Amino acid sequence: MSTDTTASVSTHILDTSAGRPAEAVAVTLAARAGRDARWAVLGGSATDADGRCKDLPALPEGTTHVRLDFAVEPYFLSKQAKQAEAQQDAPANRDSGAAGVFFPEVAITFAVVPGEHYHVPLLLNPFGYSVYRGS
Repeated sequence: MSTDTTASVSTHILDTSAGRPAEAVAVTLAARAGRDARWAVLGGSATDADGRCKDLPALPEGTTHVRLDFAVEPYFLSKQAKQAEAQQDAPANRDSGAAGVFFPEVAITFAVVPGEHYHVPLLLNPFGYSVYRGS
């Protein structure tokens, strides 16, 4: 929850290749007070069945920049394993790297101001992603 002296952050992930939320993706929240300050990892969460992180830590007073780190590789590896079981003769993803995952992680950095709430959804697929400031 944001206050007059702090901002707040929420996120969710939609897997656009499957048309559904991405469940069980680890998300880490870091913050800093000023462009030249060091990042402080505040904690993390994992997406629920709705693709949402409902328990991200609060931002400390003085936060000016926030970084969300999404560990998407385990999600895609799990998804590939499930698809392989369902379709044993399906061709493998081409050009996807040794582990079959092109983007093993996604890091989103954005500026915040006190008193504002920032909802930052991640639209994800195996070969691309997009983010935006939601509401």
